[in-house]
Amino acid sequence: MKRRITLKDIGTLEGQMIDNQKAGLSALPAPLDNPDDEPGIKELTASQKAKFDISLDGVSAIGLVKPQTREEEEEFVKKFISGLKKLLSKENNWTFLQPLMLSLENCAKCQNCSDACPIYTESGRQEIYRPTYRAEVLRRIIRKHLKKEGRLLSRFTGSDIDLNYKTIARLAELSYRCTLCRRCAQSCPIGVDNGLITHEIRKLFSQEMGIAPKELHQLGTVQHLKVGSSTGTSPKALASFIGFIEGELEERTGKSIKLPVDKEGADILLLHNAGEFISWPENIEAFALIFNAAGIDWTLSSKLAAYDAVNYGVWYDDVQLARIAARHAQAAKDLKVNRMMVGECGHAHKAMLVVSDRVLTGDLNIPRESAIPLLEDIVINDRIKLDPGKNRFPVTLHDPCNLVRLSGIVEPQRRIIRKLCPDFREMEPHGVDNYCCGGGSGFAIMDNANFADWRDIVAGRMKLKQILCAFQNVMSPEVHKYVCAPCSNCKGMIRDLLARYKLTEKHGIHYGGLVDLIANAMVDIKGQFINWEAP
Repeated sequence: MKRRITLKDIGTLEGQMIDNQKAGLSALPAPLDNPDDEPGIKELTASQKAKFDISLDGVSAIGLVKPQTREEEEEFVKKFISGLKKLLSKENNWTFLQPLMLSLENCAKCQNCSDACPIYTESGRQEIYRPTYRAEVLRRIIRKHLKKEGRLLSRFTGSDIDLNYKTIARLAELSYRCTLCRRCAQSCPIGVDNGLITHEIRKLFSQEMGIAPKELHQLGTVQHLKVGSSTGTSPKALASFIGFIEGELEERTGKSIKLPVDKEGADILLLHNAGEFISWPENIEAFALIFNAAGIDWTLSSKLAAYDAVNYGVWYDDVQLARIAARHAQAAKDLKVNRMMVGECGHAHKAMLVVSDRVLTGDLNIPRESAIPLLEDIVINDRIKLDPGKNRFPVTLHDPCNLVRLSGIVEPQRRIIRKLCPDFREMEPHGVDNYCCGGGSGFAIMDNANFADWRDIVAGRMKLKQILCAFQNVMSPEVHKYVCAPCSNCKGMIRDLLARYKLTEKHGIHYGGLVDLIANAMVDIKGQFINWEAP
């Protein structure tokens, strides 16, 4: 019989706490209902095991290098305590201290959040993946080592937990076993936000200890501020991308459209996730087609960092978030636009529309909006000519967490799809109850060691099941099927899910954005806008 993992085990258990290879993952629906066909999480090499701390679950998300001496371990613990004290002080954490304390001090331990968490349920209900596990570890550390409860009292109050290298290293990794989707917070009867607690743990490790996934930090926010984009796209490269997009747009649609760049006094500064320029230029082409046809007064910016809506700081580091948010706002101020608008990027909705309210003040507090309601207005009020008959294929809709559950944009995209797609089928559950794609909070771009395997097989498992269930009666590869994901990171995650399980190749399941469906329905473009041959 398997021994049940306890909270105290995080600092005492020798070896690996759990083995994901034997986790008893939830069953997948047809055509993936044969467990023998399940791709596994690859075991790390001997050299990787020697280098990285994988004592949590055999997976390395952050590439935490093991200390070599007892002194290094002790210094690691000291830095954590120093950072924790700052995390709990108003002077150092004025952005999120109040909601953090409310969540730390009011959990009723009812475990409603556990049943709402797809990582916990799909992993075979592994104890360490409960939303409350990492939060409760942090509470106990605070009670015993900051509030200095005595040993007897700490046992009585449930605060007896060791504070050592093992505890902290595992907590660091554990903060990247949550996509910050906040479905847990929505399910809590008193509003405790375990997603926020996880974010604050990440923030402690980044801002105080310099520990963060390289994809989010060095290759993410640092590169964004230095080069101009989290993708490494410089302003010069941007100009080349725009030239390519304009040429491809004319070739595909017969329309010659110049993308406006640095147009002073425009109504809208549109910010795309820069991943669209590289991986999905058709998204930028579709926006240009639609805005041009509808007579929208808009512009892009070529200013360093302002042509990329990405703000990975929202996932792990308030300082980096504020630096990028200020660059975005300054570009809008310099161009004298009326408002900033986020394209199809879920986390940019959170960073720019919600969290930036805490850091943008004065003349940088420029109106910030989502493009989705504007697209709804264009479609529903017939501002462009559209033919739903061009979208006669099965369509399902993925709800990005930060667009829907956080920002409350639920119906505009549905009204568009209902009007333009005769065979629209909802995922169940959907709307604010929908599940994360599995790539949220940075997971979609993180690929250290074997993390991408864990992400696809565990974190993305519920979304995979939702997609399969939506198309159960049309699984023939002869029938083109479309997963609409109005978010760049979600598209990346769904792309990887479809590729891992060969669902495009074997069953004709494709993916793309919302604007692609609108452009595909436009009557005055030649042929179809959606390219079913694209990988």
